[in-house]
Amino acid sequence: MRLYKIEENDANQRLDKFLKKLFPLATRSLIYKFNRKDKIKIKQVWEDTKFRKEDNEYKLQIWDEVKIFLSDDDFKALSEKEETVLSEKEIDQKQKFDKKDIVYEDADLFVVNKNAGINVHPGDHKTTESNLIAQVQDYLWDKLNSLTFKPSLIHRIDRDTSGILMIAKKKDMLTRLVSDLKTHEKIKKTYYTIVIWKLSRNKWTIKKNLLRIEWAKNENKVQVSENWQTAITHYKSIKEHIIQTEQWVLILTELEVNIETGRMHQIRVHLASLGNPILWDKTYWDKKLNAYFSNNYGISRQALHSWKIEFFHYTRNKKMELTANIKQDLTDFINKIKS
Repeated sequence: MRLYKIEENDANQRLDKFLKKLFPLATRSLIYKFNRKDKIKIKQVWEDTKFRKEDNEYKLQIWDEVKIFLSDDDFKALSEKEETVLSEKEIDQKQKFDKKDIVYEDADLFVVNKNAGINVHPGDHKTTESNLIAQVQDYLWDKLNSLTFKPSLIHRIDRDTSGILMIAKKKDMLTRLVSDLKTHEKIKKTYYTIVIWKLSRNKWTIKKNLLRIEWAKNENKVQVSENWQTAITHYKSIKEHIIQTEQWVLILTELEVNIETGRMHQIRVHLASLGNPILWDKTYWDKKLNAYFSNNYGISRQALHSWKIEFFHYTRNKKMELTANIKQDLTDFINKIKS
């Protein structure tokens, strides 16, 4: 038998869902069987009663106590996955989170300056390649007080985009900020990017609907399409740079970009639709010019950085603005083209 006390991150969820997270290898029917056979007992915090059986739909409250009458072997069999033996290459790929990338941390939030070239989540679960949320969960594991809740992404950015990424350490904060993102209220995201050519306007709002093609192969996954999802992007020019070679003259423009909507590849597709694709964008720009900039300037990823985020912090009851310093590869590139 084991006794669990329910705390904030495990409260306000159904008993069966709590048990499924506690025992990830148990089937739903097995969990129902445990409860039916009186192997699950609960003592409610607000009542001076003994432990008793509750329905699977019962919502756990903070400081409830849960007794589970299973053997140690059953606990181990239902909660532990078999260890996977990793090759040397896979061990190298399993990188650890670098605390230098922390932008902000408190009891509710963990905000990082993500590096380009790493996925924010595992994706299709078929790869052993490292991902950011797994690194953060490993890093924070000993600091958390939860049986079933793991630090969770509030939003996402592309693999080859660097910059600010918010992760919730508490379930309530996750729910509130995800809701704010969906309603486009209280959260403002600002990006830094470098695009090709001079823009026709120094400041403008792009309003073009976007279509996402799930199984695209020989076409771009996201396209401008009149009758699909609304997408709104605001940009402002920061500075222009001229690169002159024996063959041609090329203009690059640094931009500050704000998005009202968070569609897949929104900034990349919107800017490309104006004839100003993002530098080194593998999907929406010229591969030959990508090779030129790699060989001559050492840049090998799309020049897009999640720069700032403004949001309302519910626990601290105040508006906050956080900034993730532009990554060294982009600042080095700008310094090279200046010289």
